[in-house]
This record gives sequence, C-alpha cells and structure tokens, in this order.
Amino acid sequence: MSVDYLSPVTPEILQAFTDELIAKHQDIEISTLGASILGRNIPLYQLGHGKSASLFVGAHHGAEAITSLLLMKFTEDILDAKRRGLSRLAGFSVGGLLERRSIYIVPMLNPDGVAIAHLGAQAAGVLKDRVKSINGSEDFSLWQANARGVDLNHNYDAEFAKCKEAERALGIFASAPTRYGGEYPESEPETAALADLTRMLSKQLRLAVALHTQGEEIYWDFEGKAPKGANMLAECFSRVSGYRVARPPKEASYGGYKDFVIQKLGIPAFTIECGNGKNPLPPCAFYGIYQKVLPILLTAASF
Repeated sequence: MSVDYLSPVTPEILQAFTDELIAKHQDIEISTLGASILGRNIPLYQLGHGKSASLFVGAHHGAEAITSLLLMKFTEDILDAKRRGLSRLAGFSVGGLLERRSIYIVPMLNPDGVAIAHLGAQAAGVLKDRVKSINGSEDFSLWQANARGVDLNHNYDAEFAKCKEAERALGIFASAPTRYGGEYPESEPETAALADLTRMLSKQLRLAVALHTQGEEIYWDFEGKAPKGANMLAECFSRVSGYRVARPPKEASYGGYKDFVIQKLGIPAFTIECGNGKNPLPPCAFYGIYQKVLPILLTAASF
C-alpha cells in the first residue's frame, strides 16, 4: 500500500487508502458508517463473514489520529496475510481467521476533528469562525472534539448526568476543544452512527475495542462492573503487549464508548491507550506503538 505510516494521516489520505483496498483486495467489504458534521465520509471495513464479530474504532479524538494509522496497518496486514496464504502474523495464528470471524473496523470516527487538529480552523469550512472561537488559539494540535466542539468519547449514553457533573467541575459549560459531552447522548452524527452499528451487531459482537492515546494502559470496566470474561481478556491483552490494566481518571470515567457498550449492551469493551508521551504522539513513534498494539488487536479479533 502507498501509505506513509511515519507521516500524519488526514481524511483524504484515509480515503485514498480505502480506495486502494477496494482495488487490491477481495476479502474486504467497505461501506459508509455515516458522515461527520461537515459531511466527511466515515468509512467502515468488514473483514470476514464469521458468526462471531469484533469491532475496532480509531480516532474518536482529533489529536489521536495515529490510532487511525494503527487500524489501517492492522487492516492491511490481515488482508496481506490472507492473500499470501500465511498461517501466522506476528506469532499469532491467523489461518482461517476470516472464515471464523467478522472483523469490523472504523479507522477514523472523527474525520473533522482529525482535519482540524492537523490543518487548523480552515479545515472546519463553514464552521471555521466557530471553531476559532471555541479553541481560543491558533494552535489546534491538541483539538480533540468534532467540528461542533463536542468530545465524542463523552457523548454516549453511560451515566451521562455524571459526565456533565464532571464537566462543570472542570469549568466546561459549552462547546470546547475537549471534554464537552454535548447536550444529550448521541447528539452528534458520528456517535449516533457508531452506537447504531454497535446495537445492530450486538447479537454477534464478542467485544469492542476503542483505540486512544496515550499511556500504555487498558481500561476494561465501568463503575467497577464488567461482563463475564472482560477482566481475563484485559489480562491477556496486558500479557501480549506489556500494557498495564488500569482504570481511567475520574473526569474521563463517564459517557465513553467503552462505557456505553458495557453498561447498555453487556458486551466486553476496552479502551486501549496506545503509546507513551504527550498528545499528539509523533508519527515517528508509529512502528514502536504498532509492535505492542498488534498483539492486542489479533487477540481481540480471534476471541
């Protein structure tokens, strides 16, 4: 593939990658999960047609676009292994994986946020002035929200009232570059589309994984509760990656995708905080991060 994994990704680069997948591989179905606030496409990949499914999501947050690259590389590696008839990938058995499992991948849930974090307010089009006002600075490198200033990973139906209380404690009362959860759960087209997909797949879904940055941590429960087997899976992820099983800070403990999947659907769900350092993680760190995250993704896809 023509992707430079050591350079920042944009929605346009993802679209070119998606087009190339269609041309090169037959073992993938590509559709559109939905569209962002600004009308950018949110691609959805399906690999395999097994009865049991796993779901992977990248780039809830604009400044965490390296998670999109991780899922793009994962997609490429799985498909290349299938095309070449390889039975193992990074030491994991992948022979027959796509016959036994369905792997759903949303590489970039927040294309507007990714574009804004990379290119600044100009990427917000008709919302340019609003985004400038929300950010209060010309530096958008830490922008996490969508184009409406809603943090997508605080916009799910999982103790949403507590999410709003945590916002107010931080002095956040309206659209912001990060941590503002919106007026009500799934108020944003991006989160509504992902929640709808997850509900639709719930009968066959074994687990869901959302990639974030950073800290090399694995979050697996919600308010001290988790579906059966979730802790065991988290420990497996830890063993294969060296990442630490942990719990998120209190201000990030509500309204998240993982939280919604656990509480409302009773399905194991995980947040993987990829890499170490300060956001945005530098592109040069990609391969070191991928080396540790790939075993988690393969373990999850095989579960």
